[in-house]
Amino acid sequence: MAEENTHRAQVDELLADYRRSRAQLASVHQQMAAIRQTARTPDGSVSATVGARGTLTELTISEQAYQRYRPTELAKVIVELTGQAGARALREASDALAPVLPAGTDPEALLLGTADLDATEIAPDRSKGSGKPADSTEDGEDSFAERSWLDDADAAANRR
Repeated sequence: MAEENTHRAQVDELLADYRRSRAQLASVHQQMAAIRQTARTPDGSVSATVGARGTLTELTISEQAYQRYRPTELAKVIVELTGQAGARALREASDALAPVLPAGTDPEALLLGTADLDATEIAPDRSKGSGKPADSTEDGEDSFAERSWLDDADAAANRR
């Protein structure tokens, strides 16, 4: 009978630990879901808000921004602001996740998907050529990073 009580006490303790861990995990999940970080231009004409995963959730562009920035400049501002907000969101998510991770686990690396990789596995292999034209992306699509819609319009006008 004493042995049965000991086993029952162990099972009760395991269940209590499980419930505490589950409650803590639910709390972290709620914290992560609530993460929102916003970055703005100094004049406030453009703002970008991202969630915990760095996904753009809101973009505000005032009329002043359309007057101040050319389209390519505005696109760069949006990308830059999204990156700034994303970096802050990543830090906030790391802080929320850290308490539930085993000691020595880097929460930022875990969130980035690089926790089990070393530096040589993360860095791109520069010894191999990509075999793609310089204006192509990894999936073979054309990159428009350094192109302007004005250049395309000028080229079209000159063909006429």
